[in-house]
Amino acid sequence: MTNGKAGKRTGRAKRQAAPVARKVNYRQLKNSFSPQEIYSHDEVENLHNTSLKVLKDLGIRVLLPEARKIYQTGGARVVEDMVFIGPELVQEALKSAPSSIELLAPNPICNQVYEEGTLLFTPAGGCPNVYDRVRGRSPGSIDTYRDAIKLSQSFDIIHKNPMAPEPQDIPVNLRHLSTIEAQLTLSDKLMTAFARGQGQAEQTFAIIQTAIGLSDEDFANGVWVSAVINSNSPRMLDIPMARGIIDFARAGQMTIITPFCLAGAMAPVTVSGALVLQHAEALAGIVLSQLSKNGAPVSYGGFSSNVDMKSGSPAFGTPEHLKMQLGGGQLARYIDLPWRSAAGSASNISDAQGAHENIMGVWGAVLGGANMVIHGAGWLEGGLTFGFEKFICDIEALQTIAEMFEPTLADDASQAYTAIEDVTPGGHFFATQHTMERFDTAFYSPLVADLENHGNWESKGSLTANERATEVWQKTLNNYVVPKGSLEISENINDLIIKFKEEGGASPESG
Repeated sequence: MTNGKAGKRTGRAKRQAAPVARKVNYRQLKNSFSPQEIYSHDEVENLHNTSLKVLKDLGIRVLLPEARKIYQTGGARVVEDMVFIGPELVQEALKSAPSSIELLAPNPICNQVYEEGTLLFTPAGGCPNVYDRVRGRSPGSIDTYRDAIKLSQSFDIIHKNPMAPEPQDIPVNLRHLSTIEAQLTLSDKLMTAFARGQGQAEQTFAIIQTAIGLSDEDFANGVWVSAVINSNSPRMLDIPMARGIIDFARAGQMTIITPFCLAGAMAPVTVSGALVLQHAEALAGIVLSQLSKNGAPVSYGGFSSNVDMKSGSPAFGTPEHLKMQLGGGQLARYIDLPWRSAAGSASNISDAQGAHENIMGVWGAVLGGANMVIHGAGWLEGGLTFGFEKFICDIEALQTIAEMFEPTLADDASQAYTAIEDVTPGGHFFATQHTMERFDTAFYSPLVADLENHGNWESKGSLTANERATEVWQKTLNNYVVPKGSLEISENINDLIIKFKEEGGASPESG
């Protein structure tokens, strides 16, 4: 019996040996769950056809004259600023849009294949404010943005750099220069940019190309940066978003076409009605990308939820949010494009509400078969604030989900018959050889959670999860090391950034 002396000697020897680190590949994830469905195939087809009817008969308002001209040249009917897109034009665009896209990072080990079955997590994006327990709540700054990049770089479960907290201390005409510089010099992961005008896009592209030493051909033939395109629901595409689709498509970079349809406010109050509108607006953006450049990398996107009908405020992690994620995934697979979803929280602080909403949103995306989950960590106040403690607590949830994708072995050794045989009824498995061979790699080790008993927890200060999360992000920043090649990249782009700044950067296009 291994509960005897032999087992104890084995246990002591194992405990004295150097611990073996648990190895799980968070860097490239494959979603092992079958996508969940809320609609039959016929219902999905009907939703798609209704969206086509919306585009053909009701149209979409497009504020950028160049975009309207591109649509018209491609075969759409244009009446003043309204564009009416026929089903055949949508069909042709879906034929040319790639269903698998290789996303490239400064460090090749961070490259990702973006296609059905893969899964990328990104932090909160677009937040103008930042909060943590040490510094309180304040407008985002370039320093807090750089801290967010460092945190994102430090955890493999994050695959793409954030655009939050957006540095409010940098003028908008220069902000794109500071954010892309921070991404390139503090991280080696996938890059993100805002679509705020042709000048900003061209300068961002030039900095990336110079930083990595890419020829014009190398840059044009690889997807090095992406931007989220949010339509103005219902049925409007504004100037910066339309411009972003055109500029990124022509440069060979990816746009993520994402209507933000809040049921009951900017979309019909029913789940199916909101999805019809989301799908129509996404298809309109996909068509523009393909008319701008045939075969341009483009992602289907869905970020639909509902509002609180008492206050009008957006809600996240609700049953309707999850249903729209599942239905959105079905629509994305129907048109054979990779797609992004999103988590998020309306909570004002990292608390039980924030955890619940974000985890439910992540699960909805995962079960819906999303290939990218934006706002997966750090989102507070419906996107108004990036929370540092929230980021760390959300990382715990993302890592837990990633662990679920790991294969569960059922071979003879894993079934542990001998271990069960060795332990007498009422005994324990702590000292069995089976346990000693696996104890230091068998289970996920929590990042934030405290698994101590009450006495030990109390003796260590009775810290809450948020207080422990503060310690984690502070320690992570203190131990942060810049990626290899960071100094060289900084030297490569320094003169170019100075030049662009001296020229006044680039003002965003509006309308």
